[in-house]
Amino acid sequence: MQITIVGGGFGGIKAALELAKKRRHTITLISDRDEFQYYPSLFATATGGSHRQSWVPLADIFRHHRNVTIVRDSIIKIDPSMRLLKGQAGEYRYHTLILALGSVTSYFGIKGLDQYAYGIKSEDEIRELQQHLYDEMSDGSDDEKNYVIVGAGPTGVELAGALGEYIKTLRLHFGIRKKSMKISLIEAAPRVLPKLSVETSQAAHRRLRKLGIHIQTKTRVERQTVNSLIVNDKPLVTQTVIWTSGVTNAAFFTENKAIFTLNERGKVVVDAYLQALPNVYVIGDNAATPYSGMAQTALHDAIYVAKRLGGSKKPYRPVMPSCVVPIGRHWAVFERGKLRFSGWIGSLFRMAADFVGYSDILPIGWAFEAWTSMKKKEMKIPSRNASTSTGNDQIK
Repeated sequence: MQITIVGGGFGGIKAALELAKKRRHTITLISDRDEFQYYPSLFATATGGSHRQSWVPLADIFRHHRNVTIVRDSIIKIDPSMRLLKGQAGEYRYHTLILALGSVTSYFGIKGLDQYAYGIKSEDEIRELQQHLYDEMSDGSDDEKNYVIVGAGPTGVELAGALGEYIKTLRLHFGIRKKSMKISLIEAAPRVLPKLSVETSQAAHRRLRKLGIHIQTKTRVERQTVNSLIVNDKPLVTQTVIWTSGVTNAAFFTENKAIFTLNERGKVVVDAYLQALPNVYVIGDNAATPYSGMAQTALHDAIYVAKRLGGSKKPYRPVMPSCVVPIGRHWAVFERGKLRFSGWIGSLFRMAADFVGYSDILPIGWAFEAWTSMKKKEMKIPSRNASTSTGNDQIK
């Protein structure tokens, strides 16, 4: 069977790996980048962790799978009647298609964020943030008084827990001795981790406060200027705003909305077998299914579709994923249904989750190296030009 997969994230990679086990399948994986990005570790890489824990070349992942062909392109249109995909670099015919394009950052139309805010959802964004912090401190001055993280979902909370230690390490590296530093976490909802239970949210709130994080909930971001963030009609003076709040479905689906049925959140409506069109499966973040938007759901969807294409007749059943959010060293909250832990026990669950996550996608050597690099107590200081640096300078 000839199978085309669009997307090089959790869903696309896992689907290709599962399908490649059957030699009768011929798989074409189309991705707009050459590397797989392990999203759960981006906050750690942004705060001085190893590059290898967050990015792995697709060529290494599929090195031993001869029935997988990797194509670098961005798909922009689909013609189901011709079973044709149109990309920026070429056109591709498909027999069976799996769409796993993931989600993209959304600023919800808030003025100034796209121009002034930093992000940590891609390698370029991380390097830009690290370069900003380097430039800001490299002359030994300490003008910055407030570092602001917008969004108290898992990514924002993880980053808040790690950012303070990273900034202290940078200050030590540049000989800045002042103790004044403020990290603010802004959230529009009434509490941090608003999609998790009140119990888990309260545990995370207490931990963040213990780490010195200033938390502002029920706070509406209105716009950003070059040196302030306007929240609830008041300016918050800062030159470092990190946006972690808000994603939307891949633009491909809105640009082809005449072909797909989208729900109110812009996600694709699928049938009981994750099909949006005949011979077209939509999985992971793109599908309007329960728990869509989490890596575990993307992996679950990929395994299901692989079994479906292998002959299974069973309809799709969503599975509630667990959520583990690290907040500083050796501390995390864990939640799966009514099962909840926090503290060092939660961090053990996170260690186990990361090992499983890496092993699900990466060759065993890469998986072990990436997992162990996440556990090392070392931070990397970017060079003067972080945009081209390999980030090998380390503070231990």
